[in-house]
Amino acid sequence: MYQSYWSDLYNYAYNILRNKIVCEEIIQETFFSLWSKREHIQITQSIKAYLFTSVKFQTINYMRSEKVKRDYASSYAAFTKATFDNSNEEHIHLSDLKEIIENEVSKLPEKCQQIFRLSRNENQSIRNIADLMNISHKTVENQLTKALRQLRSSLGQFFSLSILVLALC
Repeated sequence: MYQSYWSDLYNYAYNILRNKIVCEEIIQETFFSLWSKREHIQITQSIKAYLFTSVKFQTINYMRSEKVKRDYASSYAAFTKATFDNSNEEHIHLSDLKEIIENEVSKLPEKCQQIFRLSRNENQSIRNIADLMNISHKTVENQLTKALRQLRSSLGQFFSLSILVLALC
């Protein structure tokens, strides 16, 4: 049976798919399936019609799965294109933001600047800052609160503008 129908089945599949390896696999799967189901299968037409119908459906299933793969690949390509690497741009924005923050910090009173820099730049705790500067714990808290309030106030316009620009992009 294999030798009788293989060539015709292969040509049928090849005329549709134009892929030698895939066609060979489909024909092989068709004969394997026939052999696996030989005890339970009831062929109402000729064996030739059954084999051609089986190849037709396996070819259709292959084309469907290839379409899904192509659609997924194109969706993925569009996604990766949309989320391009903008790390250089982000680095520039971060540098600009650091410069703006430093400019605003430099407008604070001297002691307030020192406390803020020790807290945020050097990651010192409030207790360490108080011990280092020989001032009370509460004074450090008050100076940090003052610095952060001033920064929020002065940078609030900057962040509002940034959010607006990001929303428009």
